[in-house]
Amino acid sequence: MKRILYFFFFILIFQSAEAQEKYIDSLYKVQKVQTEIYAEKDSEKLIIDLYQPLNSEKERPLIIFMHGGGFAGGNPKNPQEVKFAKLAASRGYAVGLISYRLVRKGEKNGFGCDFEASGKIKTFQFAADDFMDAVKFMKDNAEKFNIDSDKIIVGGSSAGAEGVLNAVYNPDLMFDNSEKYSDVKISAVISLAGAIADVRYLNKKQAIPGIFFHGTDDNLVPYATAPHHYCENAAPGYLILDGSKTIVEKLEELNSSYLFYSFQDARHEISGMPFEYLPDVFKFLKQVVFEKNKIQSSIYK
Repeated sequence: MKRILYFFFFILIFQSAEAQEKYIDSLYKVQKVQTEIYAEKDSEKLIIDLYQPLNSEKERPLIIFMHGGGFAGGNPKNPQEVKFAKLAASRGYAVGLISYRLVRKGEKNGFGCDFEASGKIKTFQFAADDFMDAVKFMKDNAEKFNIDSDKIIVGGSSAGAEGVLNAVYNPDLMFDNSEKYSDVKISAVISLAGAIADVRYLNKKQAIPGIFFHGTDDNLVPYATAPHHYCENAAPGYLILDGSKTIVEKLEELNSSYLFYSFQDARHEISGMPFEYLPDVFKFLKQVVFEKNKIQSSIYK
């Protein structure tokens, strides 16, 4: 009788393990964080904190994430993002949380309506450049870090999302020479309350699948197309940006995949890590990045 019970117990454990899916379910322990310097600019060492799954395959898909903070604060040690990195690493991803030049740190007029529009564009360019240098560093060291350089997923929150989205969807506006990053292949982008400078420059070549979270009443970063921070026309910082809704409409027009979470009446708090919806994020990534399915899904909350 005991042998029969042990046999069925073994079968149940085996079936349970088989039912779990890599990149969706938590299957791995996470290694101790590894910190690397990916660049040094303006006498500042820019770092990437790398979280890796233990005993997974040798070539791991990579997620690189850029924190928010109005280009004046924040860092890759943010507890929310560290928690996300560990959750993703436990599912088989390598995850890099990066620092970048906070060019508005300590500035009296911050990144609002008193800061001139041309300066905002320049700030986006600095952030996009730092971000892509981090991605290229990881791509160039793929063998060292056990990275699959054909499966790189990028993401950011608020200001970080603006840096990432502009780098991915508006490279010709961000870089003097976008060919510098021509060998970098990005598979998907994740944006938490982000926007880009001009959706008209987003073409078929740059129509990378995206995951977007945005509140319809975001008071800082426009949900659709509107002035940044909703500045008055006469304000120095008046700058029209294209938010998540407008980007998604463009991706749909270009026949690319997207997952869009739209939160009715929500403001900029949607830039926080959406832990409740991460299972859907991981499912989308597996279906689109790994299985090459096309998905166009808008979810209204």
